Formats: sequence, structure tokens, C-alpha cells
Amino acid sequence: MEEIEVIIVGAGPAGLATSACLNVQSIPNIVLEREDSYASLWKKRAYDCLKLHLAKQYCQLPHMPFPSNTPTFVPKAGWLSYLDNYVSRFEINPRYHRLVESASYDEKDGKWCVKVKNTNLDECEVYVANFLVVATGENSEGFIPHIEGIQSFEGEILHSSKFRNGSKFSGKDVLVVGSGNSGMEIAYELSKSGANTSIVCRSP
Repeated sequence: MEEIEVIIVGAGPAGLATSACLNVQSIPNIVLEREDSYASLWKKRAYDCLKLHLAKQYCQLPHMPFPSNTPTFVPKAGWLSYLDNYVSRFEINPRYHRLVESASYDEKDGKWCVKVKNTNLDECEVYVANFLVVATGENSEGFIPHIEGIQSFEGEILHSSKFRNGSKFSGKDVLVVGSGNSGMEIAYELSKSGANTSIVCRSP
């Protein structure tokens, strides 16, 4: 069992920012991340042409503004480079391959007990802290809804988190379901890459 002041679950931008703010104040903390890297969604599940959808001044993390020559809408590579520098500057050291299995609060002791599986070593770990920050995000799992007849479709079905670029779809018929940010950007990328692209959305 290990005791610490603050436990942070998740090493995405929110978890990194929380750890940085605590480090600036010399408050002991640990970051637990189930994947093998920080910002894993950006590194593993983001398409190549993705840019931040908000202007840079609304996306920069605490204590480290973007350099003045950064474009207004930061591309994926620039954002990852920024996060690399952020982690290095604030000496953030996430513990990877840590899958949180339970978290319980002891009202008598006023402490959190977090049980974690180290998936790399297949071992159980227990952490105790005064504060628990859950920074796991809301889009970590891709979801493909049930569509009647989808089992008989002979083509490829791909969730947006698995899409990287449109190169392999040139000359193919592709239907994009959804017109949110990712749907519209992926449809545009497919069209630029020579795919016969259609898009459907739920409402006008």
C-alpha cells in the first residue's frame, strides 16, 4: 500500500494539467494511466488531419502558454509536441498500465482507497490518498450502434477512432454516419483522398 496526498486517474490533458498545478505547489501526487502513454487518445485514436477545434488560447494548459508563432488552431502534431514539453517542464511521471478497479472513501479516516491492477505485471496495487481526481474523459471508448442488417454488410466498418487518413479509400464508396466535428472532418479528408464520399446525419 502506498499513501499519497492526491491520486489522479487519467493522463490525458486534464490529468496532466492537474498534476502540473499540484507540482507547482509542491503537493505530492501520482497519476495513474491504464494505457502505456499519456494523451493516449491523441496518440493512438486521433486521425492525422485533426486540429484542436477551439482557438489555442482556450486550449493551452495552466502555467504554459503556447509560443506566439503557434497557429490559431493547433494541429495534432503541434498539440502532441506541446504536451511533450509540458510533461517534461513540470516533471509529470504517470504510472502506466494501471487499471483502476475500485475507489472507496472511508468517512472515518477521511481518505480514499484506490485498488489498481498493474496490467503489465498482473499484480494488484493499493493507493491511499486524501484527495482523488478522476480525469478519465468522456470519449475513451468508441461506440458503434446496432443497425439493422449491419451483419450482412460485406464492406469494412470503421469507427472514427480507428481512422487515420483517407489514402486507402481512394476510388471507394464510403458512407460517413454522423455530422459532428469528426464526421465532417473525416468526410472532407476522404473526399480529398479520392473516395466517393456520402454523409448522413440524424437531423438537418
